[in-house]
Amino acid sequence: MNIKHSELILNPDGSIYHLNLKPEHISKNIIFVGDQDRVAKVTQYFDSIEFTTQKREFKTTTGTFKNKRISVISTGIGPDNVDIVLNELDALVNIDLQTRTIKQKHTTLNITRIGTSGSLQTDIPVDSFLLSEYAIDLNGMLHSYQVDAISHPDIEEAFVKQTNWSNKKSYPLVIANGEELATKLTSSKTHKGITATAGGFYGPQGRVLRLALQDADLNNKIDSFNHNDIRITNLEMETSAIYGLSKLLGHNACSMNAIIANRANGTFSENPSKVVDELIQYTLNKLVE
Repeated sequence: MNIKHSELILNPDGSIYHLNLKPEHISKNIIFVGDQDRVAKVTQYFDSIEFTTQKREFKTTTGTFKNKRISVISTGIGPDNVDIVLNELDALVNIDLQTRTIKQKHTTLNITRIGTSGSLQTDIPVDSFLLSEYAIDLNGMLHSYQVDAISHPDIEEAFVKQTNWSNKKSYPLVIANGEELATKLTSSKTHKGITATAGGFYGPQGRVLRLALQDADLNNKIDSFNHNDIRITNLEMETSAIYGLSKLLGHNACSMNAIIANRANGTFSENPSKVVDELIQYTLNKLVE
């Protein structure tokens, strides 16, 4: 059955609607960054650039690093943007855009996020690297899909119980990373834990300016969560969407975080751009080993 034009939207030149990409423009090895300006901070280390484009906040550059073809794509901020990016990338490799039919042979993408985050634990300091072993979706985007096969009910139930999670909020979902990719990126330099993905920067992450929070103690509850020695280590806005959609679509994903703040002790990196650059170089070299 052909996918309707209203569901799979293409630009007049045949490229996918938001990303402005055609299948030949991307590699199977992809790095996600949030900020469009960070794309160049990754690709400055490439040996060559073959293609670049931008539409809205979605900037893509494809080139080679140590003879490995890699695409770098900015997703913008938040799980809603990740929903656009991952669905459109999957369409580029697993849907025939000419016939609007799903390809019989599935293509797997390897997706690594390089982002910044704030640590929730005193023993994970600023200027360190964190690899997200799991992500917990606190924003609800993934509930639009059939997620039972990829979730971890034991961790979810423990989280709901320990935090007294409001039943008026979206039920938390826990999704694991892509093990093969995580193994490649792991070293003695990487801390591990659960990354919590919120749907906003202020209230959803426990920040107070002029609005009172639904649960003023929620961050403390999240910080102290422990299930079989698995802790929530950091809070950001993309990883659960990347992990969930990648699992559902059959792709490998792993999130690497430069810890630029420690909310447990109130510290912030004196040189955040330096730790981000160090994480970029670390990740690139690990991906080509």
